Amino acid sequence: MGMERSAGTPIVDDSMDATDSRQKRGRLIVAGAAAFSTYFCMYAFRKPFTAGTFEDQAIWGLGLKTVLVISQLLGYMLSKFIGIKVVSEMSPRYRAAGILGLILFAELTLVGFALASPPWQVGMMFLNGLPLGMVFGLVLSYLEGRRHTEALSAALCSSFIVSSGVVKSIGRWLLLNFEMSENVMPMIVGGIFFPPLLLAVWMLQKTPPPDDEDRRQRCERKEMNHQERRDFVNAFWPGLVLLVFVYVIVTVLRTIRDDFGVEIWKDLGVGETPSIFAVSETIVAFAVTFLTGCMILITDNLRALRTAFWLMSVFFAVCVAASMLQTASSLTPLTFMVLTGIGLYVPYVAFHTTIFERIIAASKRPSNLGFLMYLADSIGYLGYAIVMVFRSGTQRIESVLPFFQWTLVAGSTFSIIALVVALLYFQRRLRPAINMNY
Repeated sequence: MGMERSAGTPIVDDSMDATDSRQKRGRLIVAGAAAFSTYFCMYAFRKPFTAGTFEDQAIWGLGLKTVLVISQLLGYMLSKFIGIKVVSEMSPRYRAAGILGLILFAELTLVGFALASPPWQVGMMFLNGLPLGMVFGLVLSYLEGRRHTEALSAALCSSFIVSSGVVKSIGRWLLLNFEMSENVMPMIVGGIFFPPLLLAVWMLQKTPPPDDEDRRQRCERKEMNHQERRDFVNAFWPGLVLLVFVYVIVTVLRTIRDDFGVEIWKDLGVGETPSIFAVSETIVAFAVTFLTGCMILITDNLRALRTAFWLMSVFFAVCVAASMLQTASSLTPLTFMVLTGIGLYVPYVAFHTTIFERIIAASKRPSNLGFLMYLADSIGYLGYAIVMVFRSGTQRIESVLPFFQWTLVAGSTFSIIALVVALLYFQRRLRPAINMNY
């Protein structure tokens, strides 16, 4: 039973192979859960302050919340530029310590935020964003280059969909039920999540490396040097420019929806209901995780890339339809927020799970996800910073919904066009590389 013997051949124990396979799957499930939990906890140090409205508080002629959002964003954006080098070059043995050190620094800035007055609070928010921008790349490094990368990365990405809503719900709950100051609340939320963060990082550090079959299908991922980063960009720059253009648009749109979620819900006519953030974002997270995680079913890298491009285009079209229907008062607030959430997060998560992962795998060139994600992220957040500064300089953000709807339609339309052109480019550019390797 489960044993085969023939002359001159060793005994093969099929039951042992099956046990090893189950153990590997079990370890990967634990890795996915640990990655989800680590990044979920990180959001408790980044997003709680956005649960406050900071009404009737202004600085430098602008609303205080707008200035705080821009300040943190500038720090986060700078972190992404720094991460192009730091994340792509970091050795695996330093990742866990790096994650904990970055988040601990962020919590100290929230303590400073609680103690400081408004002018200094702006600086604290800048320093808060500065370390946090590199956490995602370090967590993602544990998951890339595997046959199951899409599923694992989708689970990771679902954390920033769910966690943003959850930590804002917790923040609003503390503000409403404990009459807590908007200045103190972010520090308290961060402190609540620090113990589970320690456990999550400890579990993440035990993630097994990719096996031989993973490396065969997805190619080995190593730290990159400056010349390797330059060579990869030179090889695919036209397609990368198009993808980064789309990434900038989707980053701007999903971050407006995220940072000004409280204001958008109010514009939609929904009152103080702290749980609404968690409800809408949990629905979005389940839908996005399922849709993007299913890409592991497609083994062929070019076919998976093609499927991802079309999936992204379809959901950008969903965003356009949702915005138009909401303008015509044909959607409930919850339906509108869920549809725009899914419509924006499917393309956004697809970059993290499939697009760059499969380009690297199909090209067989030395690269890693940290490099490509931080290349796109840095420019994406720069674009959002420019939009926020321009918007703040021309008009105070008192009614966010019309601005969000207009940018949703325009941005989604341009993204669909860019994705079609990018698909044609990568099909032509990657097919010779695939044929050469088989």
